[in-house]
Amino acid sequence: MSWQTVYIGFGSNLGDRQEFCERAIRLMGLLPQSRFVAVSSFYETQPIDPEGTLGSLWFYNGVVKIETLLAPMKLWEICRETERALGRDEEDRSGPRTIDLDLLFFGQQIIHEAHLIIPHPRLHFRRFVLEPLVDLDPDWNHPAFNQTVKELLSHLDDESQVRKLELRPGSRFGSQPVCSSRNPS
Repeated sequence: MSWQTVYIGFGSNLGDRQEFCERAIRLMGLLPQSRFVAVSSFYETQPIDPEGTLGSLWFYNGVVKIETLLAPMKLWEICRETERALGRDEEDRSGPRTIDLDLLFFGQQIIHEAHLIIPHPRLHFRRFVLEPLVDLDPDWNHPAFNQTVKELLSHLDDESQVRKLELRPGSRFGSQPVCSSRNPS
């Protein structure tokens, strides 16, 4: 398999949201057969929760960009294991969460498998996903819609509140160089 550019969305609305996001970012930087490229700013986002199952605490959200040789299903499995390791309640996946990791894009691939759909099937409806994506790579093209993420954001009907935070990703763990895009070697 060749190197693929991958975008992984992360979010937390339980406990120390910043710490859970920081840990997830750090772990994404340790993925096997992968290179960490960049992380978006943190955004505080209003829960999209018509059933009222997520609780009242707003999410911290963002997006990580990596390059990987891993297969999509293997990366998905690692993301699920990372969620479990960070305390995600597998019995109540629709409730409040310490961390949520979503594979948003895997190169320009379109994948429809039993447990995995890429691009993420609802990302084009979600301001809390599109704003961090535009932060990282506004010209990234959605392979199913043939529009950039910036174009998708400009046509979005989602009126939920999303606030860019002044927190610097990676600031809790000091030595992690994750706050700007860089060309992998």
